[in-house]
Amino acid sequence: MKIGKTEKHINDIIESGSGVFMGLIDPDPIKHTPDSAVKLAKDLYEGGADVIMLGGSIGAQGQFLDNITKLIKENVDVPLHLFPGNIGNVTRYADSIYFMSLLNSKNPYWIAGAQILGAPTIKKYNVEPIPTAYLVFEPGQTVGWVGESRLLPKTKPDLAVIYAMAAQYMGMRFAILESGSGAPEPVPLPLVSAVRKNVDINIVIAGGVKTPAQAGALIEAGANCIHVGTKIEDAKNPLERIKKFADAIHLKG
Repeated sequence: MKIGKTEKHINDIIESGSGVFMGLIDPDPIKHTPDSAVKLAKDLYEGGADVIMLGGSIGAQGQFLDNITKLIKENVDVPLHLFPGNIGNVTRYADSIYFMSLLNSKNPYWIAGAQILGAPTIKKYNVEPIPTAYLVFEPGQTVGWVGESRLLPKTKPDLAVIYAMAAQYMGMRFAILESGSGAPEPVPLPLVSAVRKNVDINIVIAGGVKTPAQAGALIEAGANCIHVGTKIEDAKNPLERIKKFADAIHLKG
């Protein structure tokens, strides 16, 4: 499968020697109105995010997701990428989507079932799929529970390595190392370095990244992309926090 526009955009940033800042908005109607989601997207764009993502462990769908996606697309000029929690979290108005397999789930549905059911919709909507392995580590948080994950221990980098190697050999081009939204900390730096030494695919860190310093250290350790969501949404001054994360991930500070 050919590389699409969003994936090329990400790869071009990586090839320039920078990390990729992926700002995450959870379009849950409990958390956001369309106006608040657009305000956050505009802050992410102005602050230096390279990609804006929509998604969460539960997430919005249908008309609500369509409306938010259209509004954000009208106000920002970076790729709008879906981070789906299930097959209903797809909209024709997004640029791209992680076509994810949760490789350490105990339920085959999350490994291949959802992907089989969702593929025709992605084809119909002409949304760019990015083949992605999703690996959930302790503590897992909501996504670990929803995805019925056999949580990977952070103290066993060898397990992370063999899962990432398997992902690469199966044709995945990205591997997300996920601790869960709101986790106390991200995956450890030695684990990231071990995975980097053994695979060539893009490494994405999600969950537990609370400070710009952590984000920068993860890029230095071998990660390519950093998801940041909760720590921006919780900030008193989101734009200021976004700019600090952007500088750290882009290795400018």
